Parts: sequence; C-alpha cells; structure tokens
Amino acid sequence: MKKRIYYYDTDCGGVVYYGNYLKYLEEARSEYFEARGVFVKDLHAQGIGFVVARQEIDYKSPGVYDDTLDIRAWVNNISKASMEFEYEIKNQTGRLVSKAKTVLVFVDKNMKPKAIPEEVRTKLGSVGS
Repeated sequence: MKKRIYYYDTDCGGVVYYGNYLKYLEEARSEYFEARGVFVKDLHAQGIGFVVARQEIDYKSPGVYDDTLDIRAWVNNISKASMEFEYEIKNQTGRLVSKAKTVLVFVDKNMKPKAIPEEVRTKLGSVGS
C-alpha cells in the first residue's frame, strides 16, 4: 500500500507523528484483508469482530512531509482465535522507516475469543507471503 505524507501527518519538525503509524498499519491490514476477499463489514454481519491484543513498532528512520511510504503487510502466524500481522514501511528511496507487528484476536459480539472461520483462513492463503 502506498501512503503519501501530507503536512497534517507531521509534527512541528516535519516528521511523521509517531501515533499516525497506527492508522497506517490499520489501513494496510484492511487493504490486505480486502485484497483477499475478507471484508470487516461481512464479518460483523456474522457476529464476528477482532481486537488488537498487542502492537509493536520499531521506528528505524523518520518519515517526513512529502514522502511516499510503501507499507507491506502480511500474516506471519495464525492460531485458533488469533493472527499475527507483520509490516515493513519504506520510503520512496527504499529506506526502512519502520517495522511492526500486530496481534489480532477474533471475538464474538460479547468480546469473547472466537475461532477464526475456516473461510477466512482459506482466503488469507499461504501465511508469510
């Protein structure tokens, strides 16, 4: 996923505000799911949701105003009720800006852990690709 950095993404020094990376990761996850035919709206209609149980971000170099970031997301691990996403964010020159991991736990309407539907597992395809 490509993400252009606008002035409103940055702090007073012209560097991407660190909290904005969480939004970028969310967008990349959504794109990843949708590219594989898994839509959050459809899951919600089935009474299935997911929550972020853990988030890690390593900032390697600054993203700055007018950069175009390339955000690559993939599923690294899937268990019965959770999955781990990994990400690499690079700028337009290929410089590593950030690496991250997110653990999602699938839940029911009462926020209790729920097994990931087999259809979702199948649509995600090979883990790590």
